Amino acid sequence: MTRPRRNRRTAAIRGMVRETHITTDNLIYPLFLVDGKGVKDEIKSLPGNFRWSLDKLLPEVEECMELGLRNFVVFPAVPEELKDKTATYSYAADNFYLEAARVFKEKFPESTLISDVAMDPYSSDGHDGLVESGRILNDETLPILAKMSVAQAQAGFDIIAPSDMMDGRVGAIREALDAAGYIETAIMAYTAKYASAFYGPFRDALDSAPKAGDKKTYQMNPANRMEGLREAMLDEEEGADYLMVKPALNYLDVIALLKENTTLPIAAYHVSGECAMLIAACQNGWLDFEQAMPETLLSIRRAGADVILTYFAKEYARLAQGLEVSL
Repeated sequence: MTRPRRNRRTAAIRGMVRETHITTDNLIYPLFLVDGKGVKDEIKSLPGNFRWSLDKLLPEVEECMELGLRNFVVFPAVPEELKDKTATYSYAADNFYLEAARVFKEKFPESTLISDVAMDPYSSDGHDGLVESGRILNDETLPILAKMSVAQAQAGFDIIAPSDMMDGRVGAIREALDAAGYIETAIMAYTAKYASAFYGPFRDALDSAPKAGDKKTYQMNPANRMEGLREAMLDEEEGADYLMVKPALNYLDVIALLKENTTLPIAAYHVSGECAMLIAACQNGWLDFEQAMPETLLSIRRAGADVILTYFAKEYARLAQGLEVSL
């Protein structure tokens, strides 16, 4: 008689036949950067995560590196007075985000530093594209994104990550990077980024919500699956090096679809709202964090994600080394 339970009998046997593995190499830790000094401001809607000034961020990164976590994506929280309709601060010579990248890579040259490319952190309208008479202008946005990307590559970012969902932006950015001599700077395209209800804590962290309207004319409809594959084909054709699905948990089928139809690495963003729900359940004693968190990340990896952007990256690294977690 065939008995599948034979392969579950002991921990050693279960480990031997384990199909899916996660290491810190598969994880990217999102971090929020503010200008100034001495700032470590907890995000109320995402407990355990903070807005950091660079002097406070660097020791946090050093601790992560010691845990074997080497991959980071950094998002800037830009003061309102530096924002305008055309996001000119995004490539300004004195941009604190770009200055921080230079210091970051000088101190941690062996790290992978990933940027964010979109107008919304720098736009007085709070949208990812250029706004005119209430409309998001696609083609007019592309030169702005390209200029922003070149400035980020020049600052030392290893991977440029356009999160804006403008049509054609991967090709425009690739062309601009190559023309500026940054042929080795990779592009991680937010390929299937959905108009999701799960971005709330992220927008709290950056104060980047749209001033009017919503993002449904450029972010994808949550009802659509095959559209994600269409976006993937276009991004790959335009020169993307990674394809991302965002959010992750509610879109595991999209992650699997892209994984089955491309040879490019698949990234999945385990977004702020998804993490906040798990944190709340654990803080209320409804779930055990040390069991629920790894299982959650495992589901994303099992669906086909090669890399996972998650606010739990550091906690996973601590847990993997048998250290106490803070949540």
